[in-house]
Amino acid sequence: MALVKFNIDSTSQKVTTEVKAGAHTFFVDEPKNLGGNDKGANPLNTLLGSLAGCENYIANIVAKEMKFNLNGINFKIEGALDPRGLMGDASVKQYFETIIIEAEVDTDESEERIQELKEKTDSRCPVFNILKDTNFINIQSTWRKK
Repeated sequence: MALVKFNIDSTSQKVTTEVKAGAHTFFVDEPKNLGGNDKGANPLNTLLGSLAGCENYIANIVAKEMKFNLNGINFKIEGALDPRGLMGDASVKQYFETIIIEAEVDTDESEERIQELKEKTDSRCPVFNILKDTNFINIQSTWRKK
């Protein structure tokens, strides 16, 4: 099968980036106290949002295959890093050290089926696997019934 390509175009002014992805436009920015215009989420929150969106999409595909009654998922995702790495301290990692995912699954399915959905979703979600396969980020993921 041929590879599917994904692409964006962006333009930036200072720390504000306008991103065009097909018919969609969004901003990646910083708050005003960090020199931005606060037009959008910062890059790290954008990454965590991409993780939530990807996990949700893949979970819906997997749920259909499993004949799993999935009404929705609410994600709370937290990434933790030491900001000294971003500020140039070469002795400190510049990326998330941990990512904690808490998912509330709106379903009438059993906890065992929820865990099966989680495992299959995690194994197929490209964003989750990009982060996991770095082998540098400790990912803790918990899925529970809402």
